[in-house]
Amino acid sequence: MDTPIETIWEQFNTPLERFVRKRLPDAQAADDVLQEVYLKIHTHLDTLRDDDRLQAWVYQIARNAVYDYYRAEKPTDEITETIAESDTDDMVDDVTDRLAASVRGMIELLPDDYREALLLTEYGGLTQKELAERLGISLSGAKSRVQRGRKLLREMLFACCHFEYDRRGKVIDFYPQCACCAEDSCAS
Repeated sequence: MDTPIETIWEQFNTPLERFVRKRLPDAQAADDVLQEVYLKIHTHLDTLRDDDRLQAWVYQIARNAVYDYYRAEKPTDEITETIAESDTDDMVDDVTDRLAASVRGMIELLPDDYREALLLTEYGGLTQKELAERLGISLSGAKSRVQRGRKLLREMLFACCHFEYDRRGKVIDFYPQCACCAEDSCAS
């Protein structure tokens, strides 16, 4: 790539700023994203092989930065909160605590790859991208491990326990339904 960053800035700054501002809720967020775009352009300029593709490349970086902004803003729930979150009374809080302990115990029974993926993402707070980097696998491989781990965990939970829900779909109680998960081992 022969085009210097200054030339790119002069050529694209105004239209790129409009592009980003149209897609974000406020000027401060747009400025932050625009700064990220220029940082990515600067650090990855050597990866552009064809000067004719410069505009498409710059706008793809901008689109991805906007997506990243919204992805970062999306609230995330830990697995224990999505399965057993409740705010009604002490009895339901007790169910939540028992179920959270059961979930953690069941995660320990998963195959190594899935157990590690769930522990690092759900309890360790890593993103799936960070998981992929840490394990030295592709992002799609990391996503597959987390999804398969969650699926196996869900199957284990529903094979082991019967759940009762309130009208909003929150777990209000659960009962073991097999010998492998007697009350003291399933809900320790």
